[in-house]
Amino acid sequence: MTDSPFVPSRRTLLGGSLAAVAAAGLDSLSRTALAQAAGTAPAAPAAKPLPAFAAWKDHSVMIVHGANALETRRGALGSSIITPADRLYVRNNLPAPDAAILADRDAWMVQVEGVKHPRALSVKELKGMGLDTVAMVLQCSGNGRGMFPSKPSGSPWQVGAAGCVLWSGVPVRAVAEALGGPLAGLKYMTGTGGEKLPEGIDPRTLVVERSVPLEAMGDALLAWEMNGAPISLAHGGPLRLIVPGYTGVNNIKYIKRLAFTAEQSEAAIQQHGYRMTAPGQKSAATDPSVWEMGVKSWINSPLPDHGTLAAGPCVVQGVAFGGLHAVKRVEVSVDDGKTWQEARLVGPDLGRYAWRQFALPVKLPAGSHTLLSRAEDSKGNRQPEMRVENAHGYGNTSWRDHGVKVMVA
Repeated sequence: MTDSPFVPSRRTLLGGSLAAVAAAGLDSLSRTALAQAAGTAPAAPAAKPLPAFAAWKDHSVMIVHGANALETRRGALGSSIITPADRLYVRNNLPAPDAAILADRDAWMVQVEGVKHPRALSVKELKGMGLDTVAMVLQCSGNGRGMFPSKPSGSPWQVGAAGCVLWSGVPVRAVAEALGGPLAGLKYMTGTGGEKLPEGIDPRTLVVERSVPLEAMGDALLAWEMNGAPISLAHGGPLRLIVPGYTGVNNIKYIKRLAFTAEQSEAAIQQHGYRMTAPGQKSAATDPSVWEMGVKSWINSPLPDHGTLAAGPCVVQGVAFGGLHAVKRVEVSVDDGKTWQEARLVGPDLGRYAWRQFALPVKLPAGSHTLLSRAEDSKGNRQPEMRVENAHGYGNTSWRDHGVKVMVA
């Protein structure tokens, strides 16, 4: 604000009258700032600092919910496909390991079990076993939790606990085949994170260990690179299990064990955590696990925080993805869902796991407008109007919830 021609210098302000400033017609935000400068109003609370392991991120576009939960502001997701690393959300279930684990990335070891020839492999050895790259939407299971009227516990994510990134590493299937293949009768792929656990407690109560159906191995990677650079500590380096189409918690950071198993992990995070539990109920292993992502879209521009828009042409734009399936089409409504128009999918198609940009030129007359989007995937699954109510606020794909209201003059 100090660069604005409407804001006087501190010396001028202190020598004058705040009443005169108010009479000059400044908006309430400007008047508040001036009052703070004069020492007559309390200073606004400072934004929470970024945690040390993610201090390199762009603080101006991140919402800090806590030491292990950083969200990207909706308007900062941009109008290109790949999300820059310094704008990508962070969600850790445990504090990150010491950065010393990155000192010699190639020396990091992962134990592979449930195969004919189980053994520990270093990242250096993995790099000699194959290579692939996948573009994938990484999304926290609770993305959209902040839109639940029931206000479930946990970070109140809006849309910014998601991004579309490139992962490079060795296909899990190549590693399994090199070790003789998974043993017969095994149903799950289980990854164990390498976070340091407190001593003296049952590790099953805290360890980040998740099991997904064995078929998820098909396009899974043991990845050491994200967006063309070694994976940062904040995003799971030196090695991360990548399971395309599945929510973030199943993409195990700092992976130290990859096992093919007959049963799901006994860890609490698998047995009771990340389950679609009915409101008011206690989570149990019989509740559906939070695994595959559903079809989803939202609008990134225009947004309410862009201020009042000028009547006339504008472009409604956003992103859409289908979890395990490619996006087929996206429709947009500018009248609160009364009518819909098909948007154009723009930019390159980076594969079924990536999100697609969509854009629709419209003309908005003066007034209030609720903008909505809804997507359909290649299998005919359509983004639902309403969320699935659940105790923990998982899996919100509601197009109604994700709408935005803008003012046009």
